[in-house]
Amino acid sequence: MSPNSWQSDYIHHMADLLGPEQSSIKLLDIGTGANGIYPLLACQIYGWQCVGSDINTESLENVAAIIANNPSLKDRFTLRTQHDKNHIFEGIIRAGEFFDISVCNPPFHASLDEALKGSQLKLDNLARSRGERKAKTKSPTLNFGGLGAELWCKGGEQLFLKKLIRESQQYSTQCRWFTSLVSKADNVKPAKKLIRKLGATDVREIAMKQGKKITRVLAWTFI
Repeated sequence: MSPNSWQSDYIHHMADLLGPEQSSIKLLDIGTGANGIYPLLACQIYGWQCVGSDINTESLENVAAIIANNPSLKDRFTLRTQHDKNHIFEGIIRAGEFFDISVCNPPFHASLDEALKGSQLKLDNLARSRGERKAKTKSPTLNFGGLGAELWCKGGEQLFLKKLIRESQQYSTQCRWFTSLVSKADNVKPAKKLIRKLGATDVREIAMKQGKKITRVLAWTFI
C-alpha cells in the first residue's frame, strides 16, 4: 500500500461525488498542512484548480516550496493564510468566489498531551506486533509528521467538526459540496444531526478502508 493511498481514495471519492463534468473543478483544502497532499493529488490526477488554507505559516511555507519546485502546479495550486483561529471559511473564501468542493482532515486530538499519548500507544502496538512487550524507546514526536494544529485542537475532532459545519452554512451558496474526513465513528451521528438541522439538502457518508485503518467522509450540500 502506498503512503498516499487513502488520501488518493478521498480525492477519487470526491471526483465521484462531483460527477463526470469535471473540466473546471475548483477545490478548497481546509488545513492543507505541511505537504498539501489533497490539492497536490487533485492537481496531478484530475487537473483541478486548488486553494490550500492553513493557520500555520510554517506549513504554508513548506507547501510553497513544493509548488515552486513543480512548475506545473504554479497556475493550479495557490495558498491562503487563515489569520483567525476562530474561523475556518471566513477570511479564506472571498466575496463572489465559488468552489465546487471543500476537503478537510480535521485534527483528531483534543490536546498536545493526548496526541503524544496516542503516538506512544501506536509505537507500543507496533512493538507488540513484533513480539516485544512495548516500544524500546519513548518518542516525544508526533505520528504522521503533523505540525501542531494538524493533529490537535481544543475540543478535538468533535468540536472542530461543529465549527466547520456551522460556518459552512454561512457560505452555503459559495461551495457546492462541503466534505470532511471523520476518524472517530462516534462523531458521525451528531455531525449528521447538526448538518440536517442547519438545512442541508443532501448528506452523504462515504466509507473508506485501507488495511486495518477505517475512516469515513461526510459530505453535505445546501444547494
